[in-house]
Amino acid sequence: MEQKTLSLVLKLVLAGFAVAGAIVYFWVLPVLGAEFAAAYPEFARCYWPWLIFLWLTAVPCYITLFFGWSIAAEIGRDNSFSIKNAVSLRNIALLAAGDALFFFAGNVLYLFLNMNHPAIFLVSCFVVFLGVAVAAAAACLSHLVYKAAKIREENDLTI
Repeated sequence: MEQKTLSLVLKLVLAGFAVAGAIVYFWVLPVLGAEFAAAYPEFARCYWPWLIFLWLTAVPCYITLFFGWSIAAEIGRDNSFSIKNAVSLRNIALLAAGDALFFFAGNVLYLFLNMNHPAIFLVSCFVVFLGVAVAAAAACLSHLVYKAAKIREENDLTI
């Protein structure tokens, strides 16, 4: 696959993630939360705090999509192994780790405030694990892209 085609496919996937995320965060979660609050009136007071908390977890996800778009643009310029991409991947790793930590801390706080159910807390631990896995993968890729960029710079300097 050509670099420009690969870049276009990556950008389309990222745009799809952005649209799907907007649908989930701004339509599915409010509807499900309202239905949950109607079905369990004792948890109706938790609707807005949880919704705002979940919306806050979306912010790092969309910043990550911005960095992914930057990486896709560099791939389209046939500059896959660059320091800029390594830095973007490192930023993605930091955002994923920070979001996972924030999500975990928020769930623990809501559990202590009696605004969370233990079963939801256990499911959220799986989500936290996925966030940590994404952070680890992005950190590894950042390291590899950085090493490849350094090797490429050294090879560009030789005749």
